[in-house]
Amino acid sequence: CGMASNVMSFMARANLVLSVTITAVGTLLSPFLTPLLMKVFAGALIEINFLSMMVDISNIVILPICAGLIFNLFSNNNHSRVQRISQMAAYLLIIVLKNYIGSVSDASVTLFGAKLFWDLIFFSVLPIIIAFLFRWFAGGRKDILDKMLSLVSMIGIAIIITIITAAGHESLLTIGGLLLVACFIHNTLGYLLGYSCAKLLKLPERDCRTVALEVGMQNGGLASGLALQMGKVATVGLAPAVFGPMMNITGSSLASWWRRRIPKES
Repeated sequence: CGMASNVMSFMARANLVLSVTITAVGTLLSPFLTPLLMKVFAGALIEINFLSMMVDISNIVILPICAGLIFNLFSNNNHSRVQRISQMAAYLLIIVLKNYIGSVSDASVTLFGAKLFWDLIFFSVLPIIIAFLFRWFAGGRKDILDKMLSLVSMIGIAIIITIITAAGHESLLTIGGLLLVACFIHNTLGYLLGYSCAKLLKLPERDCRTVALEVGMQNGGLASGLALQMGKVATVGLAPAVFGPMMNITGSSLASWWRRRIPKES
């Protein structure tokens, strides 16, 4: 699921709790379901290594989330010692399991220790150090953190789109128009089918809006990362580069239209 769908659900007066839940569950299932679907639907076109892609998705999605949760765990005094120990044990277990699966997929058990060491440094030790520095210099103020991360996010997205566009400019000139049409159809059909299916199941209006946004908006960052890992950023990576900005334009437009129409059950 696209992370921006949560913001759009808030703007559209949809069910924000349901939106966050769908995004969370979809994110946790992505390391297993995405390689499986790629293997089934694209295995004849692109070489897909299930375990390798599973590890790549964990590196792109799961481990950064663990790092963020570890940062949050130590950036304030809202957690007891027992909570910190139990949660840290769970996050460390995820990092260890990911590296074990990675060593099996690469058939390089000897590199298990080295990869585990660097993952522990980047995704556990470093977030703890940054959390204490944040408490020291910013007093743990979340408003400062929100401004900083918003700026980092915008810069990161701009850099990713620039790199992908530059790498695939020849392909983009050839199939750019067709790709725009395909992405627009994919996006709008997602909204339409998501809303219609929710209506058929007689869900409340706020839930229908949520499902529509969750189905129509996808995780362009994950798609770009997978294209990079497959070495096909100049071809496969073009779709998320086009789809991402388009998704945010159509999603915000739909959310603004819904915001002016308060659901009856509200």
